[in-house]
Amino acid sequence: MPMISEANPVAFADPLPDEVDVLVIGAGVVGVSTAYFLAKSGVRVAVCEKGRVAGEQSSRNWGWVRQQGRDPAELPIVMESNRIWRGLAEETGERELAFTECGCLYLATGPEQMSRWEEWREMASRHQLESRLLTAQQVEALVPDLAGRWSGGIFTPSDGRAEPFVAVPALARAARRLGAAIVENCAVRTVETAAGRVAAVHTERGRTAVRAVVLAGGAWSTFFASNLGIDLPQLTVRATVGRTNPVSGGDSPAVYSPGLCLRRRADGGYTVAVGDLIEHYVGPRSFRYLAKFRTLLGASARSLRILVGPPRGFPGSWGGRRRWTADEVTPFERTRVLNPPPSEAVLRRISARLPVQAPRLAEAGMAEAWAGMIDVTPDAVPYLCEAPSPRGLFIGTGMSGHGFGIGPGAGRVLADLVQGRPHGHDLTRFRFERFSDGSPVVPGPY
Repeated sequence: MPMISEANPVAFADPLPDEVDVLVIGAGVVGVSTAYFLAKSGVRVAVCEKGRVAGEQSSRNWGWVRQQGRDPAELPIVMESNRIWRGLAEETGERELAFTECGCLYLATGPEQMSRWEEWREMASRHQLESRLLTAQQVEALVPDLAGRWSGGIFTPSDGRAEPFVAVPALARAARRLGAAIVENCAVRTVETAAGRVAAVHTERGRTAVRAVVLAGGAWSTFFASNLGIDLPQLTVRATVGRTNPVSGGDSPAVYSPGLCLRRRADGGYTVAVGDLIEHYVGPRSFRYLAKFRTLLGASARSLRILVGPPRGFPGSWGGRRRWTADEVTPFERTRVLNPPPSEAVLRRISARLPVQAPRLAEAGMAEAWAGMIDVTPDAVPYLCEAPSPRGLFIGTGMSGHGFGIGPGAGRVLADLVQGRPHGHDLTRFRFERFSDGSPVVPGPY
């Protein structure tokens, strides 16, 4: 299962329309979901993707559709997303959108963790989410093949999984059948405004008149916004993931244990990550946003590794272009698909921990490893909002590692937000202005 890259043949080559109601920038899970729900409502919508559909983090994540452990403001949206995921395969006729309910299990090594999860469970119960605390004996019964000394855990049986590599392109096909135009290898360069609102986008293939734009560019969003004169606080971290060869046996829950995270795959193997090491390439924006990220850095200091600087062409790299016009080649065209190398430090941890904690998976052996760049906000909670200016620019980015599971729910919310329809959620937590209006930065669970 090689990662999607710019070497993959173009699969979505619709003509760029001269005019649409809404243009979505970025064909990750949030952008594609937004386009799907807009097209379903009869809105003329196009998606422009600089590289490939789901080429970056939307195909490189763990594949969890997780409600458990979410920020309280996110929880209602991700619960809706869970319901959407369950019906997508049947609704679209795309079997690769299959959702598997397997449950999600977080393991604890001491009473402090159990206390935090008890507090979270009480909050979740007010939303009628059936998460429950488990004793050490119940954990052993649920995951007998996982070695370790656990004081207990928290389990949400309605959580599940899907396959990122195939699911997002499948949803893009479904959106296209509803009338959405999807154009790969088509970077949006800038937005044209008139009388204070969006009027058109300029792409490498030409101009499209629009009434609204949705910026869902993931790791690249802050740089696109900056070129428009909009300060969108966001940084990126590298997350490394691997997969094992297939193993025999039945289904099992997605497991987050201190140092090792696992989920069963449709191909019979397991997606494997460590969960206690993420990496940030220091660039100019690291210093620009240091004050805003200070609280989150403190909360994640034990799991964060600082790297000297991003490779050339990565978002935020030293010496990279900061401004451009509609007639100039942009950084988005120079790096079609962000394809970071996997972290050797993470791979060493996986190699050391699998034989101890999951010997059956260690015997199967690792088949592949990859990495992706996660877009993170200062509070690890997304932007789901309209920008203060220009009017008609909507933002769905900063998913902070939660995007795959929440994607369809976030897309449905953004689609209604763009149309001025009731979306059914309190979006105060997701507003653009929260990092500039004096509000305290309160990190959600990362």
